[in-house]
Amino acid sequence: MPETAKQVWNWNNGELTLLNQQIIKSTNQQIILSTAYLPSLRYMGKFLHGGTVLLEAQEHYQKQSYRNRCYIYGANGKQCLVIPVMGGSEGRQITEVEIDYRMNWQKIHLKSIESAYRTSAFYEFYSDDIQTMYSEKTPLLFDWNHNLMTWLLRALTLNATVGLTTTYEKNPAGITDLRQGIHPKPRYVIPDPHFSPLPYQQVFIERFGFLPDLSTIDLLFNEGPQAGDVLRGCTQY
Repeated sequence: MPETAKQVWNWNNGELTLLNQQIIKSTNQQIILSTAYLPSLRYMGKFLHGGTVLLEAQEHYQKQSYRNRCYIYGANGKQCLVIPVMGGSEGRQITEVEIDYRMNWQKIHLKSIESAYRTSAFYEFYSDDIQTMYSEKTPLLFDWNHNLMTWLLRALTLNATVGLTTTYEKNPAGITDLRQGIHPKPRYVIPDPHFSPLPYQQVFIERFGFLPDLSTIDLLFNEGPQAGDVLRGCTQY
């Protein structure tokens, strides 16, 4: 099995622990994902598969992907939030892509999130965390995404082993490659027998019906401490 990761962490009861490299060498189940902004339920469900999740740190940035966008449930239906990146980012290594703060996108995203979820059952429970995270001007997109994903793992009480790739492999052997398979454009999406969305309460469900596989914050704000159980119900491994 290729040694594709250098840094490996274990999530257990909300605690992040750096593991010895030997841990990943002994694991025979690996999934590789791209970085993602406030990832979807399908994406977060991959942390339940029981093996190691590798985050691709060596690829080139690709626009119009989940790397810098997510979808929430707004008053007018499905709403896209996009993090602006500095010009010339396409083709740069993903860990070097800089966020563009010339436009106050954090204020815009916060206002959109508040508008969408302030009447949800658990918005107030998580709002302080959201406000704190969106007050930080993290320079790099990869680090910003990693910080929010870390918060989601904690909020969902997921136990997972997570690593970063140190070399880029176009067709990694023995690894389930979902770097392109979880994508906002349907033509790129790989069918997933391990994920079946289960309906849960949503703020505007009576207006537009249930919208599946949005950003995980949609589930979190609506289901609160039960969100992890709902995600487990959607994911079959």
